[in-house]
Amino acid sequence: MIKGSKISLKPIELDDIPTLWNLIYGEEMPEFKKWDAPYFPWKRVDYEPYRSVMLERIEQGFDTQWLIMAEEQIIGSVFYYWEYEPTNWMEMGITIYSPDHWNGGFGTEAIKLWTSHLFRRFPDIPRLGYTTWSGNMRMIQVGLKLGMQEEARIRKARSYNGEYYDSVKLGVLREEWEEMYGA
Repeated sequence: MIKGSKISLKPIELDDIPTLWNLIYGEEMPEFKKWDAPYFPWKRVDYEPYRSVMLERIEQGFDTQWLIMAEEQIIGSVFYYWEYEPTNWMEMGITIYSPDHWNGGFGTEAIKLWTSHLFRRFPDIPRLGYTTWSGNMRMIQVGLKLGMQEEARIRKARSYNGEYYDSVKLGVLREEWEEMYGA
């Protein structure tokens, strides 16, 4: 577990599966999906198939997604994935499922803790970043507030509700992160 002042990050355990499923799929169209890549179709997954996949992942040492906890409740998750592992190109992401925890600094702290954790866990990665869309100004501001750079902006790459938005990539080099936040 990684503890911050507002939140903590922890690996997913078996007991977390029902709550996590309910936060993601418990509603027909969850509020978080309006901000979390809404241009990709959302498809509800039934509980049993989800549980089965998650059980298998946990048994195999699943570490690419951790939970964001506030006051001992799951409010979101952070994750990482390899864009291209042979060159150590890793990307990360975050979803805060609970609208009650938006705009309170929870996501900023989660990204800060997760970035530091990933740089420690993977000593060969030179850079970390994430991609969002211009319709999600909160995610852009999180990265900028933490000292990330806007590395790319693909104009009018995302279509949502009949309007075009930019795809925005933010990132930080290891040495920049260490200068700002220590090793």
